[in-house]
Amino acid sequence: MGRMQDVAMTQAEAERMDTPPLLVVECVEEFLDAADIGTGPLRWNRIGEGASNVTFRIERSGADVVLRRGPRPPLPKSTHDMVREAHIQQVLSPQGIPVPQILAVCADTKVLGVPFYVMTFLDGDVITDAVPAHLDTPGQRRATSEAVVDMLVRLHRVDTGHSDIAVIGHAEGYLQRQVARFAGLWDMGATRDLPQVLELAQWLEANRPDTQRAALIHGDYRVGNLMFHREGPAQVQAVLDWEMATLGDPLADLGYLTATYAQAGTPGTIMELTGVTALPGYLSREELAQRYNESFGMDLSALPWYQGLALWKAAIFTEAIYSRWKQGERDDGDPRLGALLEQGVPRLLEAAADCAQRL
Repeated sequence: MGRMQDVAMTQAEAERMDTPPLLVVECVEEFLDAADIGTGPLRWNRIGEGASNVTFRIERSGADVVLRRGPRPPLPKSTHDMVREAHIQQVLSPQGIPVPQILAVCADTKVLGVPFYVMTFLDGDVITDAVPAHLDTPGQRRATSEAVVDMLVRLHRVDTGHSDIAVIGHAEGYLQRQVARFAGLWDMGATRDLPQVLELAQWLEANRPDTQRAALIHGDYRVGNLMFHREGPAQVQAVLDWEMATLGDPLADLGYLTATYAQAGTPGTIMELTGVTALPGYLSREELAQRYNESFGMDLSALPWYQGLALWKAAIFTEAIYSRWKQGERDDGDPRLGALLEQGVPRLLEAAADCAQRL
């Protein structure tokens, strides 16, 4: 653990920088002291591969925690709301959804420039481009993908009438709002002219299906946002990244999961962040949907619409990341990112258009 230039630094160093750091050591120490979370000097390390929000593992005497914050300002309206994300996890834990324990929340932007929260560090496996050894058998590969869809079923069974859950969002009109909102985000953040964005927006609105039931939805439900136990059979230890959670149409989650799920023999996109599911043994996209629907018995004939929505939305928010990269606002400065997104965003739009053809 240690210090990364322009990412974590002391207050004196921060005052000499034009760009504010993501972690100011003294400020975090004072906050943790006030919250009675450990004692003494910090050791830190940036963890995760998030393209927007940022997480640090922080260790000190008596504490091993994770600090999660949004990117540097300015932030688009209604995004990166860490206070809301922390609250959602606090109300989901009593409902039986496995989430990290929230230890403290800071809404004061004077501390790090943006709100943040601190949660327990969980030592588990997040599956992306490699399969943990204990899950790398044909049986455990299948069990892993079954655990992914079964956890989604658990999430969608949460009682939306519960007082703590009902205030998370407004389910009625969710799909209509999603199309309108993301079309507006494109107008705000795009740096190139990609006519397919508007064409798909018009198609999505014209073919919008009726919502069959309301549920608590994650909004970014994919294999890479689940943590598995490091030992034993496939079991989800925690569901992560609740920024986009709300009440709405549960098929939006199923559409997102299946649209971003790597599968052998199909053209990929940059949103297939857990490429190992294309290996033999894992359930196919169709099998995921079938297993999910054993619990709900819904009409899945419009699933390509939800998959198209997911890919279209992904093109819009990844274009915003591309714009920030072009303007030098990305925190990691990875020179490969620009080339990846330059081609990746149009490919997402092509994949969304393919979904439209399947409906």
